[in-house]
Amino acid sequence: MKVPSKNQIQSYLAAVSSARKPGKNKKKIRIDYFGPLDRYGTVSPKDDAAKGRDIKGMGYGSPYLIVYRESTSNGKEAPEKKAILSTMRIGHGFGHDYRADRVDNMVLSFDTWNSLPQHSRVWDIGAFNRKDSSLLSLGQAGEFFLLRPMVQGKEYYKDLDGIFEAGKLDNKDIERAEALAKYLAKMHSLKYEGEGARELYARKIRDTVGHGECIFGLADSYPSLPTNYLRNGELEEIEKKCVAHRWKLKDRKERLSQVHGDFHPWNILFDDRSGKFTSKFVILDRSRGEWGEPADDVCALSINYLFYSLRKHREIKGEFQTLFDRFMNTYYQNMNDGGLEGTMPLFYVFRALVIASPLWYPDLTDEVRRKIFNFAENLLDEGKFDYRRVNDYFRSVE
Repeated sequence: MKVPSKNQIQSYLAAVSSARKPGKNKKKIRIDYFGPLDRYGTVSPKDDAAKGRDIKGMGYGSPYLIVYRESTSNGKEAPEKKAILSTMRIGHGFGHDYRADRVDNMVLSFDTWNSLPQHSRVWDIGAFNRKDSSLLSLGQAGEFFLLRPMVQGKEYYKDLDGIFEAGKLDNKDIERAEALAKYLAKMHSLKYEGEGARELYARKIRDTVGHGECIFGLADSYPSLPTNYLRNGELEEIEKKCVAHRWKLKDRKERLSQVHGDFHPWNILFDDRSGKFTSKFVILDRSRGEWGEPADDVCALSINYLFYSLRKHREIKGEFQTLFDRFMNTYYQNMNDGGLEGTMPLFYVFRALVIASPLWYPDLTDEVRRKIFNFAENLLDEGKFDYRRVNDYFRSVE
C-alpha cells in the first residue's frame, strides 16, 4: 500500500476542515509539503517526497508532515499550518500482528488524547483505501491513521543525554524533574468514579502482564537460548512471579486513576524555542486507556533516571540519583499514596524488560543488562519498592 498523493491529502483535509467547522465557507487547501517529518527542509516542496514509498514506513519513527494553507472562496489565505499523519507500523510481535490490533490502538488514542491536560490534540481518525491509498470512510478501509497538529518542543531524553555527557546538573534539570512529578501527582489525583471500576482496574493489571506490548510480549522478544545476561528459564520464572503479583493487585479498584500510560522521556517535549529555560511541556502518545494504576506512569519515567545512571556509573549515584530522588520526593509530597510501594514492582518489571531488551537497546553491555534483571527479580521477590534503598535492588540474585 503506497503513501497517498498530495491531491488525496488535499481532498481529505478539505473534508475534515468542513466537518470540524460546519456552516463555514468551504475551504480550499494548498499543500506546500507532504513527506517524512525528518526530511522537511531538505527537499523541494515541488518534489513528491512520498512517491513510491510504502505506507509500512509510516508510524513509529516515520511520521509524515503536512504543511498546508487554507483559503476561503474569496481567496483569502490563512497562515501556514502543520499537521502530522501517523499510522502504526505493520509488523509482527508486541500484539500488533493483526489489522484489528492496530485499529484498536488508533481508536483508543482518538478517544483519550484530547481529555488529558497538556497532551497534544488529535483532530481526526481515518483510514486508507486498500486499492489506491485514498482516504475514505470505513467500508473499504485498509490501515487506519490519526491526524494531529504538529507540536513544538525538544524531547526530554535529549536533556538526559546532555546530563550524561556533561556529568552535572543545573537548576533547569532539577526544576523539570519536579515539574514532571507534580504533573503526575495532579493527574493521578483524579480517581475513577463511574461504573465498572473493578473490571477496568483488573484489566489494567492483566494487560500489564499479558498484553503483547507488555510483560509477556516483551519476554517473547528475547532470545530463546540462555545468554551471558539471562539464565536458562529466568524469563519463565519472572513471568510466574508476575502472575502471582497480578492476583495480589487486581481487585484494588480504589486505585483506579487518570493516567497517561506511556510517560517516558521520548513522549515529553519541553518548549525551548525562546532560548530561555522553561518547565512548560507537552506530552505525546497516551497509551492503553485513560484510567489505570498511578505506578505505571511513575515507573515509566523514573526508571530512565536509573537506566542512565547504570549506563554511566554501573550503579545508581551522582547526577541521575539526584534526579531520581528529587522526582520521587516531589511526587510523594504532592500525592499521599501509601499503596504505591506495593504496586510498583510489576510496572518496574514491565519497563525493565524494555530497557534491557536487545531489540530496543542493542548496544548495552551484558553487565548492565544483568543488573536490570537483578532489579526486576529482587523487586518481585520483595513485593514492594522503597526508593530510598534503590541500589539494594540491583544486587546479585542468589
